[in-house]
Amino acid sequence: MSEHSIVILASGSGTLAQALIDAAERNELDCEISAIISDKQSQVLERARKYDITNFYLPLVKDRSDWDRKLLDLVNKLKPDLVVSAGFMRILSPEFVSRFDCINSHPSLLPAFPGAHAVRDALAAGVTETGCTVHWIDAGIDTGPIIGQIPMPIYPTDSEETLHERIKIAERALIVETVSALLADKH
Repeated sequence: MSEHSIVILASGSGTLAQALIDAAERNELDCEISAIISDKQSQVLERARKYDITNFYLPLVKDRSDWDRKLLDLVNKLKPDLVVSAGFMRILSPEFVSRFDCINSHPSLLPAFPGAHAVRDALAAGVTETGCTVHWIDAGIDTGPIIGQIPMPIYPTDSEETLHERIKIAERALIVETVSALLADKH
């Protein structure tokens, strides 16, 4: 059993979470995945169950401060070395990001194209390059210090779907590499 643990926050299909699960299964990532938490009944929770990873469905409630407090309390009990936002489509409270070391994967070369529609925004802007970024989460939206990036050309034939699929492949490699490096630094 590893001396390090991570908690993964995810909202969707869980391909980034799966990259971390696979790396841990292959012992390429020296950590235990303490839990996967989702704000939606999504495929990522099915992935967690398949690998016997503790998982929590924490649906957003009307009183956002109540939800923020529940998430903070839940993660506090898990005591992770690192919280990994892997396709989690919620802004974390300032209290949460000041309490835990939190990183996020984002499908653009930040600071360009922050927010929920980065791939669409890059295509609309007509840029010839985009990519992915892993960054520390702060109180802003995709404004935290950059840890690593992988640039990627945009081809004239790219649609939002084809470009996003290529970015996801790079994101999966970058998130595993970043988590591995950050946990190694905690020794």
